[in-house]
Amino acid sequence: MFRRNFIKAMGMTAAAGMLPSYAHAANEGKEKIFSTHVPGSDREYLWKLLAAMATPVLESMSKGELHKKMQVEVSPTWDGRDKKVAYLECFGRLMDGLAPWLTLPDDDSEEGKVREKLREQALMSYVHAVDPKSPDYLLWRKEGQPLVDSAFFSSALLRAPKHLWEPLDKTTKERIVTELKLLRRVKPPYSNWLLFAAMNEVFLLSVGEDYDPMRVDLAVKKINEWYVGDGWYADGERFHFDYYNSFVIQPMLLKVTEVMAQTNQSGKGVYEQALRRIQRYCEHLERLVSPEGTFPPIGRSLTYRTGAFQPLALLALRKQLPEKLSEGQVRAALVAVHQRIFSNPTNFNEDGFLTIGFAGHQPELGDSYSNNGSMYLTSESFLPLGLPVNDVFWTAKTEDWTAKKAYRNDKFNKDYPVNY
Repeated sequence: MFRRNFIKAMGMTAAAGMLPSYAHAANEGKEKIFSTHVPGSDREYLWKLLAAMATPVLESMSKGELHKKMQVEVSPTWDGRDKKVAYLECFGRLMDGLAPWLTLPDDDSEEGKVREKLREQALMSYVHAVDPKSPDYLLWRKEGQPLVDSAFFSSALLRAPKHLWEPLDKTTKERIVTELKLLRRVKPPYSNWLLFAAMNEVFLLSVGEDYDPMRVDLAVKKINEWYVGDGWYADGERFHFDYYNSFVIQPMLLKVTEVMAQTNQSGKGVYEQALRRIQRYCEHLERLVSPEGTFPPIGRSLTYRTGAFQPLALLALRKQLPEKLSEGQVRAALVAVHQRIFSNPTNFNEDGFLTIGFAGHQPELGDSYSNNGSMYLTSESFLPLGLPVNDVFWTAKTEDWTAKKAYRNDKFNKDYPVNY
């Protein structure tokens, strides 16, 4: 069922060779695998993949039917919290990655029509998200986890204020503000969670609401205290070798310090430092992509898949990539990792919702807090879709990324540590 829906969403036909086709295993019980070859433009591949990811969520939630349509899957080691948190995780994380694409103007292209429909569905979904009478009212007031995903919810509105915040009706805006303020009840642990509290506060600041400067100041100071050098932050007192610099720390620190600087609540120096550090981190990320488009399966929350490349995607969107990384090579690397991860159809269930896993359905990889709603953090790697189709990011000549050059014995940049 999902395969047919996925083909329809992608606007292609498997018979014509335009969609990765199933390679049927000799034995019926074996896993079906998509081929990794996807003809067509890089942009077309990415927007159709993101649309296929977003459509089941937003079609359902815009009608108040996400709770009804999305079957929750949890990790085998689930910690027992309310499973309904999955819907907030799903919507908040999806919207954070989707938001920049929805800011592009409407047009009559296939992409434009899909994007316009998704934007309309997203706006209706925001209404359901905070309406206590809606079947899709999200789990705002139970557990501590809502603080995490409220930050992605807020971040999406910061990424597309004119398209996602301003069009909302007064009641919905007031309800969003109320839910975010009520989450001040959650005391974040001394970890990347500090940034979730800070993200909500800078969003409130950006829309003219009262905000708690202490929650912002504490987050920025502690994260900077945990800087370990060469573009990397620890997540608390000890360094963890995982992708949390990608999932949370680097992107959220950059946005929090940027909003504070733009609103004259702090100087530009802290923001500029965060920018330099994320640029250095991106140099490392790009080098982690193997010649084949794979990347190291390390650390916690590995099931967030391509969300590990959020910083590269973000700096491409913002036109702030480090000088050593060309747009052509970054685009090629990002497309390669998406093709490797999403070549397996079991990344999605039969209804089109993401499953728990890394390069397919691998529920045993889930952490104690993992549910299939958590998986939508993978949408963060699609941020460059917010650039117009004629932007140089899309039109630049495709270039090999560093590892591909290195293993082909081509010239590539040497790498040295930095001291900021």
